[in-house]
Amino acid sequence: MASFTPPPRPEHVGILAMECYTPSKFVAQTALEVQDECVGKYTKGLGQDKLSFSTDREDITSVMLTALSNLLEKYEIDPMSIGRLEVGTETLIDKSKSVKTSLMGVLGLNSDVEGVTSTNACYGGTAALFNSLAWVQSEEWDGRYAVVLAGDIAVYAAGPARPTSGCGVVAMLIGPDAPLPFESGLRATHAIDCYDFYKPSANHNEYALVDGKLSQSAYLTCVDKCYQRYVEKAMARTGEVVTASSFDYLCFHSPYHKLVQKGYTRLAYMDYLKSPTSEAFAGVSEEMSPASMTYEKSLESRDLDAAFRPIAAAGFSSAVGPTSYLSKNIGNCYTGAVFFNLLSLVNDVAEAELLGKRVGMFSYGSGSVATLYSIRPREPTSGAFTLGRIAETTAMRARLDARIECTPEEFAEAMGMREEAYDKAPHTPAGPTEHMAAGTYYLAGIDEQHRRTYERV
Repeated sequence: MASFTPPPRPEHVGILAMECYTPSKFVAQTALEVQDECVGKYTKGLGQDKLSFSTDREDITSVMLTALSNLLEKYEIDPMSIGRLEVGTETLIDKSKSVKTSLMGVLGLNSDVEGVTSTNACYGGTAALFNSLAWVQSEEWDGRYAVVLAGDIAVYAAGPARPTSGCGVVAMLIGPDAPLPFESGLRATHAIDCYDFYKPSANHNEYALVDGKLSQSAYLTCVDKCYQRYVEKAMARTGEVVTASSFDYLCFHSPYHKLVQKGYTRLAYMDYLKSPTSEAFAGVSEEMSPASMTYEKSLESRDLDAAFRPIAAAGFSSAVGPTSYLSKNIGNCYTGAVFFNLLSLVNDVAEAELLGKRVGMFSYGSGSVATLYSIRPREPTSGAFTLGRIAETTAMRARLDARIECTPEEFAEAMGMREEAYDKAPHTPAGPTEHMAAGTYYLAGIDEQHRRTYERV
């Protein structure tokens, strides 16, 4: 056996490259509003514009096969150079077999690949990312890249939640000397036990059971606690006094845009609780103080949200606005949502404007687990992987503009196909493939033993 020389200790570990996949069909939220006779509810109320969707021709494996292949091919990555492949998803098609194993064919003869699938609602992608970062930073690292895939097919039963559907996967190449490295020591997590959004195995469909009121309060609580702990860690580590304005940009987990706005507004409220006499809060009523309003009530108070939203408005526009285009136009991608927001930022803000800035990343998964961490974009010493290359390779606005607009009836038909196909074996998908772009994988069939086969356009 050949001798092994350990690679030098890695520095600036983070995201080297990004690619993604989202289906080529979408429906406009305005069209759904007309159908449901609720003009403004999904656009102004939820803050969404469009959503991507798939028929029974695509499952979580097919969409991840496409994203992984896009990453390797467009960045000319040798499959043998991959040493870890991690998947984060809650769109499960098997209770035992990891989605990661179904992707191994893309890596050809390379079977020396660590990693499996992480699952906890929308947080699995972040867990997969943290696992991969830790591997590169560990003594077990052998000098090869890690790849993280985060994404889901988010679908809901016909009704008020269906407009928060979406579909997409983000693929990330992880290694040293990255243009998107992570700030060390500034990672704050909040984990609790609650049933805000869950999918019991006895529920024989793709749809989650959702407690909407609890889901919102759990999300906002996690924003608060993670932010407070991030502030404490920054002070303990470097003496930095962190406020909401310390983040030049913020990527939130985004089930829908109005919840993101509520989340950012909570940062202003947390800053108020820490420094209530600050000039920034001079106009805040005493009714908003902890002496007048309990923390639990603050999570539900429309008056509090209305009072702090104007205070947070400028920061929300400058820090969150540039991260929001993709989520507003693709829809909820569960584990992939926060990473689509990062991809949106890299596409919509010039490389020179991002270098050295702090990008906050808030990841949330129901059940619940959440983490706030941050990235400091930089110019790598090597020119192989740069922010500019990510933006040029993904070209997200042009990619979304090339999608095919469908009617609400066509969207409903696609959802019906998925309902009909769920847990069926054998099954030959009914959805068409003619509209799919070259290089897209799709589900060819499921045999009587529930084994799935895929083909590529």
